[in-house]
Amino acid sequence: MRFTFDSNILVYAAHATDEKHEPAYALVRRASRGRDCVQTLQSLGECYNVLRKRGFAAADAETAVAQYRTLFPVVAGEPEVLDDALRVSRIHKLQFWDAFMWATAKEAGCRVMFTEDLQDGRNLEGVRIVNPLNQANREFVDLVLPPPEH
Repeated sequence: MRFTFDSNILVYAAHATDEKHEPAYALVRRASRGRDCVQTLQSLGECYNVLRKRGFAAADAETAVAQYRTLFPVVAGEPEVLDDALRVSRIHKLQFWDAFMWATAKEAGCRVMFTEDLQDGRNLEGVRIVNPLNQANREFVDLVLPPPEH
């Protein structure tokens, strides 16, 4: 099942002093061993921006993004993604950039978007929104990601 991580999960995984670092890092590590994770160009740009705001030097933020690019294929939407994002933003009252990331992920064939920012458990036109850091979602996360290394 193809999936993507929102930038917040990527930021936590890269930011070693964040309280959510360990679980986020474990998720990214597990995902890197599979073949079904893609990252949107937007999520990588947002990751860079947030890391910079959190005090990362530009070179360190660039390194984090470059590492994600080596781990996962990067997808960017075709122009029609904009139409989908605008429609979903209007109809479902999502912030535009969340809708744009969702639309890009949907176009790339993602069935799951792992994020803390949207309504956990919501199925939005075939893409399930899941907070992977919520313990209640552990069983579902285990279905999507490769098993943890021991």
